[in-house]
Amino acid sequence: MNASLYQNREILRLASEIPFDERLADPMGTAERRSPICGSRVTVDVNLAEGRVSEVGLLVRACALGQASASLLGAAVIGRTPKELADARDALAAWLDGSGAAPGWPGLSIFEPALSYTARHPSIRLAFEAAAEAAEKARGA
Repeated sequence: MNASLYQNREILRLASEIPFDERLADPMGTAERRSPICGSRVTVDVNLAEGRVSEVGLLVRACALGQASASLLGAAVIGRTPKELADARDALAAWLDGSGAAPGWPGLSIFEPALSYTARHPSIRLAFEAAAEAAEKARGA
């Protein structure tokens, strides 16, 4: 593993500044994702108003890459639709596995040095996977 991924100042800054770092009391949708490779875990709670994320709560127990990804998710999730979150999840997965272009979500290019470290990809995807699922559950609530 390239130690520089974990020594990247921007990744470490993002990891230490996760917004919405408390669970919601009564969320419309909740999802948890866990990486079987490293044990990282992210739980996302979502409330929707008029079909868009109006509140989010995050519980992040992950490595620096998972924390940084959750931070980027949290920074731009309010106002997004469940479809936008599903599209972001899918674009991130495609980019990481080399089958798609860089996703349009703000800041994800920070993970470009991790593209060749496939064992790190699940941690980077956790927050986006959990958010898309939580938003879909909230939409059906």
